[in-house]
Amino acid sequence: MTLRLYDTAARATREFVPVTPGKVSIYLCGATVQAPPHIGHVRSQLSFDIVRRWLEYRGHEVTFVRNVTDIDDKIIRRAAEEGVEAWRVAQRNEYAFQNAYRLLGCIDPSVEPRATGHIPEMVAMMRKLIDDGHAYAAGGDVYFRVRSFPEYGALAHFSVDNLEEQPLDDVAPTTHKEDPHDFTLWKASKPGEPFWETPWGPGRPGWHLECSAMAHRYLGTAFDIHGGGVDLIFPHHENEQAQSHAFGDQFTKYWMHNGWVTLKNEKMSKSLGNSVLVSELAKQYRPIVLRYYLGTPHYRSMIEYTEDSLREAEAAFGRIEGFLTRAAETVGATAAAPEVPAAFADSMDDDFGVPGAVAVLYTTIREGNTALAAGDKEGVATHLASVLKMLDVLGMNPLAEPWTGAPGTAGSGTDLRPAVDTLVKVALEQRQAARERKDYAASDAIRDQLSRAGVTVEDTPNGPRWTVA
Repeated sequence: MTLRLYDTAARATREFVPVTPGKVSIYLCGATVQAPPHIGHVRSQLSFDIVRRWLEYRGHEVTFVRNVTDIDDKIIRRAAEEGVEAWRVAQRNEYAFQNAYRLLGCIDPSVEPRATGHIPEMVAMMRKLIDDGHAYAAGGDVYFRVRSFPEYGALAHFSVDNLEEQPLDDVAPTTHKEDPHDFTLWKASKPGEPFWETPWGPGRPGWHLECSAMAHRYLGTAFDIHGGGVDLIFPHHENEQAQSHAFGDQFTKYWMHNGWVTLKNEKMSKSLGNSVLVSELAKQYRPIVLRYYLGTPHYRSMIEYTEDSLREAEAAFGRIEGFLTRAAETVGATAAAPEVPAAFADSMDDDFGVPGAVAVLYTTIREGNTALAAGDKEGVATHLASVLKMLDVLGMNPLAEPWTGAPGTAGSGTDLRPAVDTLVKVALEQRQAARERKDYAASDAIRDQLSRAGVTVEDTPNGPRWTVA
């Protein structure tokens, strides 16, 4: 089966054919770093991390660009509130985003360019757009002339004539615009704001221009996939496409958009006061569980955040780890299989269908558990190897990097398991002594105390085994 993906522009699933055979280029709209990341922010990166991993599994060499918007109105406002320079706010939160991505097991991008590092590229792009009649300078601002570009609206599927029916973020009328629908490429600086000198006066980048300039700089005139949240289709991605095509670039061949994380059916957003920070959630749940929770729904679906759904994800991942533990105890260390099962591959090749792929994973685990019950060591080893390979592809193998070095796991510099292991063993020895003297009430009480502490005890032929619930 050939890889097929849903292209937002076509509103259809299309066969994926890269611009250059064997190579895939991806541009993902990254963070605007005015505040620390919530789980809605990292959902996009995590979704495209799985996309990247599958493309690499399929033998492609992937160039992955994820930008950082390190100057905008919100960053400037936050800096003014704190009484510090805007770059301090941006840098602090950029580090927070990077830490959150890595915490959830995302591979670092090939390059992570900042908007403020690409002003020359933006000036060059504006100069050509002005020369070609697609843009104009007015009052120190530079605007894109929307009606000069007949294709405007092709991505979001509307005509500029009915644009007033669309959300008008960044296309509201100003005194300098020829047409209220024109959008900003460059903003003239206001007193006290950061600025860069240009032929049209001091100012700073417009949100849309920076992505076109950086995509051109790192991926050239044509690249394969442009990704981002569904909320970016209009105006951000529509404006990116218009200015890049007007500049002369073919720009992206496929548009992919991930769904939101919602809370009470509203998009998670700091401005709405309904965001859940990654750093806070990671204190309650292991990062690999958060990756499972955010990464296993289909990338285009919405995820409704609830405590119950997170606990269900934790329990579901616990079942995966339980099989890995029992299988390893039976057959020892096992290498991952060279390939994933055909049904897993078919699901992933169908618009990166992770839910179907995870269904195959659980089917394999059930079959492995059946082999365990039957004492079929060869069958256990085969199913264990297959499960490990599928988890590797999804970036969710708890026995592989980066999870083997994560806090709370073996190999971590902050590993608490040896201390916990010692304490639990003492309790289990007391429980065993109670059982030997037939004091079953005391034995049960110890087990119940451990359970309330989050430690699950399972009696096996080889003695009791404990896990953190």
